[in-house]
Amino acid sequence: MTLFLKAVHILSLCSALCSTTALAATQPIKDFGQFYQVPDAQTLAKNSHFKIAFDVSKQATEGELNFAFNSLARFINMHMDSGVPIDNIHLALVVHGGASKDLLADKYYQALYMKTNANQALIKQLLAHNTEVYLCGQSATHFDVSADKLIPGVKLMLSAMTAHAYLQQQGYSLNPF
Repeated sequence: MTLFLKAVHILSLCSALCSTTALAATQPIKDFGQFYQVPDAQTLAKNSHFKIAFDVSKQATEGELNFAFNSLARFINMHMDSGVPIDNIHLALVVHGGASKDLLADKYYQALYMKTNANQALIKQLLAHNTEVYLCGQSATHFDVSADKLIPGVKLMLSAMTAHAYLQQQGYSLNPF
């Protein structure tokens, strides 16, 4: 009986992995932004438009992915999976505080931590999918992160407060978590 239960467990695990892999293959942000499909969720109109700013200040553990950055990939993947076109999804990532270092280009990150920046591949994909990434200039100056050390495409703003005010003027709402 125990062998039977182990076989059932292995088969269900294989099934779960296969379905997760199939889902990941259809996601526009590859290798990031995993999400659950919710069959009973209210259907989104195909012409839905989103303009949302995400605020991140907490740095990831050295050499690891900043899971707050991953939330933007999850937002894109799950909404595109629900039928919202990428042209209708505009996100902004406003980074300040210790998370400033998570935006360093890999060679500068490695010089600082002797580890690869696990965030670089995600940031590059986000930038390619209608996401603006802004770094607080106040935090950047405090942590000695100059514009030339950033992942290409990341923009330096005067402050995080300035970035949020600017984005609000552009019609962005602030993601509450």
